[in-house]
Amino acid sequence: MSQAKGVQLTYDDGARAVELAREAVEGFVVNGRREQPGSMIDAFYNRTGAFVRLESTRGRGSLRGCAGGYESDDQLGHVIVDAAIEAASEDSCGSEVTPTELSSLTVSVCCVCNLVLTDDPVADMELGTHGVAIDTGSERGWLYPTVPVEHGWSKKEYLGRVCRKAGLPPMAWQQEDVMVTLFEGQIFRERDPEGSIEELTG
Repeated sequence: MSQAKGVQLTYDDGARAVELAREAVEGFVVNGRREQPGSMIDAFYNRTGAFVRLESTRGRGSLRGCAGGYESDDQLGHVIVDAAIEAASEDSCGSEVTPTELSSLTVSVCCVCNLVLTDDPVADMELGTHGVAIDTGSERGWLYPTVPVEHGWSKKEYLGRVCRKAGLPPMAWQQEDVMVTLFEGQIFRERDPEGSIEELTG
C-alpha cells in the first residue's frame, strides 16, 4: 500500500467549492459557456483531483450527473469547474441538465486529499470514506465515496460495481494487471437545492 497526500480544506473552502460548482453548472446550462473560477481562494490553487455530483430532489430523486477525476495536474478551482460542467452535460447520465431543473438540484463536491494505491483493497478500504478507481490502462471506472453506503453494498460489491462501470467483469479487481486506487476526499454538499452546506464525515 502506498499513499499520497493532497490538500486539506477548511469548511469555508469547501462551502466555496460547492458554490463554485453550482455557478459553473448554471453558467453552462443557462448560457452555454464555461465560466472562469474568478478570484480564486488560496486553496483552489492546489493541484489535486475533485469530483462534482448533481442529484435531483424531484419525485424519488435521482443522480443527474457525476464527473471528475482523482488525479489532476490542473488547479483545483479549474478542476471543479470542468467537473461541474461535465456532470451537467449529456456525457454524464445521458441527458443534459435543463434550466428548469436547476432549482431542484443539490450539488456535492469531493476534493481529493489522499490517494492509496493498494494490493488489498478489501483490507485497506473504509466504506463511506474511500472512493474506488479501477484502471487497466485502456479501461477506467470510479465511484463516489458515499455510493456504497447509500446502496448498502459490501466492500466486494462496491469493487465489483466499479469494475462493471469500467466495462470489466465484477471480479477483475483481483487481477494483477488491474490497478486499484482508493481515493479519500473531503465531501461538501448542499443540504437542499441552493441551501446551506454541510461537510460529510466518514
